Amino acid sequence: MAEIRIRNLAKTYGKTTIMQGIDLQIAHGEFVVILGPSGCGKSSLLRMIAGLEEISEGLVEIGGTVVNALEPRERGCAMVFQNYALYPHMTVAENIGYALKVARIPKAERMARIRATAESVGLGDFLDRRPGQLSGGQRQRVAMARAIIREPKVFLFDEPLSNLDAKLRLQMRQEIRKIHNRIGATSVFVTHDQHEGMTLADRLVVMNKGTIEQIGTPAEIYERPQSLYVAGFIGSPPMNILPGQVSTARRGVLLEDGTLLPILSQLDAGDGAMVHVGFRPEQAELVEPGRGAFDARLDMIEEMGAARLCHLLFEDIPVSVLTEGRPALATGAPVGIRLTQEALHLFDANSGHRIELRRIDTRLVEMQPSA
Repeated sequence: MAEIRIRNLAKTYGKTTIMQGIDLQIAHGEFVVILGPSGCGKSSLLRMIAGLEEISEGLVEIGGTVVNALEPRERGCAMVFQNYALYPHMTVAENIGYALKVARIPKAERMARIRATAESVGLGDFLDRRPGQLSGGQRQRVAMARAIIREPKVFLFDEPLSNLDAKLRLQMRQEIRKIHNRIGATSVFVTHDQHEGMTLADRLVVMNKGTIEQIGTPAEIYERPQSLYVAGFIGSPPMNILPGQVSTARRGVLLEDGTLLPILSQLDAGDGAMVHVGFRPEQAELVEPGRGAFDARLDMIEEMGAARLCHLLFEDIPVSVLTEGRPALATGAPVGIRLTQEALHLFDANSGHRIELRRIDTRLVEMQPSA
């Protein structure tokens, strides 16, 4: 079994702490994606699991064994890097089978395993070529085959698709997931690309500034972000965020222009509390001015093929609405934005933490006078 347990992990350089309080449990055979912006600590976390970076504090267990003091080769992990790390003077076959050669596996057995592994990643016809004769996607497959042939307990992927174009990234995402499903090894994949995270992961680990913001399935994190940071980071286009103030007497949130946004639920927030109201662009609807939750003005329309992304301004705050229609609106024209209660997310303005809405009523929120 290749369960990974991380307990109270921390990383410091001198007096500077770049990561702290990391607690994470990854089940055997699970595909976990660690997602976050550059500099959040995700690659350092992966390298500490692999043994490529020293652990300052805490424990890492793989298969029930604490591996803090073990060398990388003793941990049962295979790592796939962003830059492929292939030997340019070796053929594809030699690159794939290098670890077996070092382990003194007999040549006949070694070649049989090389051919089988190459076939599994679609490289059966390329064994005699060198890396310089391959495309970026093919080179990444060689790197994956080199990891697969070792039959590791754990696969570690450090942004392996970053150097590929959009079409190849899509193909390789599918290949990686198929390989994971076929082999059944535990996989940990680091990326800053939310599309990769959402499509690959059984569970997402969202990191920010050296800490874990939220852990959950892609659907859980998208539908119920637990912090303002996660709400803004997950989603393309991102969630709209509007500042406001709770009015318990009027059962809603007062927006910056004085508009009351009714909250037809029980709020876990006190009267006068400063909050942020969030809603996703695809969960809003454009209507005539005065017929929605609030009015805004059209700034521009962005064509996205099957849909249009309408960029609007509400009191100089950018707001976007995704629509399948073609609104006949001129720049600067007023437009209403209609929302349902179930589309709303509330966050504390000071802590950024989610404020729960209870007993949600799914009636449409309509514009109401602020006085």
